[in-house]
Amino acid sequence: MSACGSGFGGNATSTGSGTAGGGGGLTSSSSALTVMIGSSGNAETNAVKSAVADWSKSSGTKATVIAASNLDQQLAQGFAAKKPADVFYLSTGSLAGYAANGSLLAYGDQLKDTSDFYPTLVKSFTYNNKLYCAPKDFSTLQLVINTDMWKAAGLTDSDYPKTWDQLEAVSKKLTTGKQTGLVVSGQYERLGAFMVEAGGNLMNADSTQATANSAANVQALTYAKKLLNDGAMKFAADVGASWGGEALGKGLTAMTIEGNWITGGMQSDYPNIKYKVIPLPSGPKGQGTLEFTNCWGIAADSPNQAAALKLVEQLTTKSDQLGFAKAFGVMPSIQSAADSWKQEYPQLAPFLEAAAYAQGVPAAKGSAAVVSDLDSKLGSLAKSDPKTLLDETQKNLQALLK
Repeated sequence: MSACGSGFGGNATSTGSGTAGGGGGLTSSSSALTVMIGSSGNAETNAVKSAVADWSKSSGTKATVIAASNLDQQLAQGFAAKKPADVFYLSTGSLAGYAANGSLLAYGDQLKDTSDFYPTLVKSFTYNNKLYCAPKDFSTLQLVINTDMWKAAGLTDSDYPKTWDQLEAVSKKLTTGKQTGLVVSGQYERLGAFMVEAGGNLMNADSTQATANSAANVQALTYAKKLLNDGAMKFAADVGASWGGEALGKGLTAMTIEGNWITGGMQSDYPNIKYKVIPLPSGPKGQGTLEFTNCWGIAADSPNQAAALKLVEQLTTKSDQLGFAKAFGVMPSIQSAADSWKQEYPQLAPFLEAAAYAQGVPAAKGSAAVVSDLDSKLGSLAKSDPKTLLDETQKNLQALLK
């Protein structure tokens, strides 16, 4: 449920013929395409299979979709054997490693139109000033409220928190008995939203500079620590839940911070829970949240890059992206689909509108491992010194950039 891919740390190498820079040629053959995805379940797998089958029928190029049991591992094995999938899901955390060792086709400059993609998504998949792959979709974090608990506490729409102080106040008011006002997963992938609202993040926008121990980040974690120590916020693991959606669904909390993927979990497991999505309260530096995304990678060793590119262009069209949104809850990566998506899902509009101010997670090679290390320590934030935690993360991130 973290919606954030793990980083690449392998040693696979590839010097495939396709390294498309300006005017670089694409490989072309009669070979069938293999598309490898990391699926959230049958709905996602079937949706991608259907879209690829439609393209295959119209293009005349055969294509097979594989739902990987461990995407990172299977991608690494394919690259090492020089027999990778032609097209595949690629996370921001994996991009830099595979781009640096030549495993990826940098095809961004051969896409028909990149201006329609949200600029922050394009930045997430740009390495050494080259757009390597087309963003396939994205998610953001917002505040999700159990409306029955909200009303039971005597709160109305006018009480929706717009500042940190107001969030603290309603969290305290909603904390009664076994019910905690705010429950979130104890990890950067949730608490990082506070960092952005304070004007910080673990790295700068293009992941070329470590900023983990900035004053803004210390302020953010100090705020979170206060909520924890006051009992107004608890981590999901501390209330017996695996993630915020489960805590909300089981009535353990009145509010959580989660992404738009929560809709599938609530519909499947807790269909009777009424909830509302609102923008996260502004912090000291205004609105802010985290953004998670993947792209469609194409292998440098693919013998049929030309067809792979055509497939990716089809999968990122408005019609295909809206189909994926309906099937498994993601948001389109192209701005031209925004109005249609919001008309279809008006109750989820805050997630999409956050594209204007959301920031991505670190994308430097090896950064995913550093974030995982930080996550392992954030669970004890209530008893830890935020500055000490962030100093260690700063040191670890700086080591990656040397």
